[in-house]
Parts: sequence; C-alpha cells; structure tokens
Amino acid sequence: MLARHSTALLIAALAVLPAGTAQAGVRQPAVVSQKPVANTPHVLDGIVNAITLVGGTVVVGGDFTAVSDAGSDEQLPRQNLFAYDLRTGRVLRDFAPEVSAPVYALASGTDGTVYVGGSFDFPGRALVRLSLADGSTVDSFDAPAYGGDVSALVLQGDRLYVGGDFIQIGGTPRTALARLDAATGAVDPDFTITPGDPRGTTVKVYAMAATRDRLAIDGSFTTVDGLRRPQVALIDLVGNRVADWRTEAYAPSCMAVFPWYVRGLDFSPDGKFFVVVTTGGPAPRTSKLCDSAARFETYSRGNDIRPTWVNLTGGDSLYSVAVTNAAVYVGGHQRWLDNPKGSDNAGPGSVQRPGIGAIHPATGKALAWNPTRTRGIGVKAFLTTKSGLLVGSDTTKLGHEYHARIGMFPLP
Repeated sequence: MLARHSTALLIAALAVLPAGTAQAGVRQPAVVSQKPVANTPHVLDGIVNAITLVGGTVVVGGDFTAVSDAGSDEQLPRQNLFAYDLRTGRVLRDFAPEVSAPVYALASGTDGTVYVGGSFDFPGRALVRLSLADGSTVDSFDAPAYGGDVSALVLQGDRLYVGGDFIQIGGTPRTALARLDAATGAVDPDFTITPGDPRGTTVKVYAMAATRDRLAIDGSFTTVDGLRRPQVALIDLVGNRVADWRTEAYAPSCMAVFPWYVRGLDFSPDGKFFVVVTTGGPAPRTSKLCDSAARFETYSRGNDIRPTWVNLTGGDSLYSVAVTNAAVYVGGHQRWLDNPKGSDNAGPGSVQRPGIGAIHPATGKALAWNPTRTRGIGVKAFLTTKSGLLVGSDTTKLGHEYHARIGMFPLP
C-alpha cells in the first residue's frame, strides 16, 4: 500500500504541470483508425505538453532534449521544441531553437510562425513568436510575461489570448489572462477580464478554447471579474464581458492534493457545446465531477448550468480532450470509462480504455474505439486535423506499437 500511495502522490504532483491548449474542434466524418501512422518522429525523453499545426508543419513543445526520425538511429538535439513535416514525418533540420525551460502552450501564427508559451526566458519571459524557417524570434512581436508561466494560447483572427499564472504581460498588469495584438504583442486595453480568488495558492488559467464569440477558460479561480465562477467560465467576446453562464459542478472538493482539478477543455466544431476533463481522485456514487469528462451547452444561461452528460473514470485522471463531430477523445492515465460506481476499481458496466478513449458526443457513453497506450502520467496534448488525431504524452507505446511520446491516428 505504501508504494501505491507514493505513486499516487507523484502523479498528483505531476498533474498540475500545464498541458497544451486544446484546439477548436475539427469536423471529421468518422472516428479515427485504431492503428497509428508509421512515420511520426520519436521524442526520446521527457514529455510532450503541446502540439500545433502551422500549414503542413507540426510543432511540438514540452520538456525533452532529443528527437529522431521514424526508423532512424540518429539523435537530433532539440531543447523542448521541435517541428516536423506532417506528410513525411521528417524532423525540420533548420528549426532547432534552444528553449531554456519547458514549453506548455503553442499557437499557429501567420507567415510561417508559431507562438510559444511556457516557463522559459527566450529572450522574452514565457512568451515568444518564432519563425519556423530558422527558429529565430520575430522581433516585431514583444509581449514578455512576468510573475508566472504561460500555460494556454488561443489565436483568433488578429488577437492572441494568453492564459497562465503571470501577473504582468507586455509591461501591463494582467492577472492570469490577457488579450494581445497578434502582430505586435501589444496588450488590448479593452480586454481586462480578471480571474480571482484561487483554489490553492495562485490564480491560474490552465486551459482555454474559443469559438467565434465565446472563450472558455478553466483553472485555479473561483471568480471572474468578481462574479462567482468556480474553476470554469465563459467569456462573451462580442461584449468583452463574463457571459451569463455559471456552473456549480466544480465547486465541490475532490482529494486534498487537488485543490483545483479541472484540466483540458475543447469546443465542438459548431461551437454549441464544450467538454471539460478533470483529475481529482475517486468519488463513487456522488455528484462530484472528480476524474471525469463532462459536456456543457455553450449558450445555456443562468447560475446553475448542469452538464448534459458525465463520464467518470472511477479514479484516474483525464488531462486532455479533443472534440470532433464524430467523437470526444479523452486522454490521461485512466484505466476505464463508463465507471460511475468505480473507486480505483472497475465498477459495474465499466469498459477498459487504458490511457486513451473516445466518447459519443451525444450520449456520453464510451465508443468502441480502444487503441490503448502505455498510461504513464498521461496524454497532455491532442490536436485534431483534417487527416487525423495527433497525440502527445510521456510514454512510448501507442496503439500497441512503438511511438515515443508523439503519434497520430489517421482517419480511415
């Protein structure tokens, strides 16, 4: 029992490390294949935290030091960031910036650039824009963040939304959330929405996703602009105000090691709903959303919004979620889905879905899709594209094959 509890505490500590921001849902006609493509490169150590796509180039961020092409023994030094060609899988040789500390968030930029957020100093604290041609900084973009890390990025048109636990960005006081000019990094004076009253020691925006008129955020906060919003909030981007949408679903506490326990979130392709995944510890036969995936309707209104459906793992964390019109993909170190009566065990009706699974968007029940992955800490990054589902984690076995820390399930 001692070894088991020690492992649980280690996983709990690692769970608060930021994950890559969920991208907006992509329309896909079907559930992806259970067999990964063969040509993705390998990340040889550490963990992948974030993935984005710039044109035909996949950019991968995390905490690692070396990568290799599929089928190659050549180790390529890469400090927490690298890129590869989506079609061929070949690692870009000229893009090798030395990022001094972990990358937690990425967003695709225009003109062959990528926005990179994390805990580094390169040279602006925690947030830079880089050229994919050679890894150099785009000097016209200047928005250093101070007092904390950048853990989430969302680009919408000419605006870049930035989340984290910083207290200043671009020389302007901003707590955990800011909107920037995507070209220059200038802080938008008209967007001053401020999360507050943390569940824990620090106010933090952990994950974000956006539609054309809504921004969803989650993290360690209980208010936004003074309005009660326990761990999850929607922001009306047309009016630059907190939306008339509040759920108390995440007000209860889970295990003490998780004072806040929301993790990934993502919108459906049409923006009508979004799904939140959590950690927290087993809470059988209760209304708590510990270790769960839950669907919420975007345009519901009021102070007691309840989830449309909930899928409980029965005691294992979910960190990432990606929503398409065919499936809600969830990843973590879970052993089961459909497990509301489980408490660190397989309850009645549960299905095995080690490390990765898919849920029906309408019913909330697990789909048959079950490729499996070595569980480890868990999936920290998903990216849906028109050709498939990219998966980033800390382990080397995906779909019963060797795919070190990065892999892709193609559409059939």
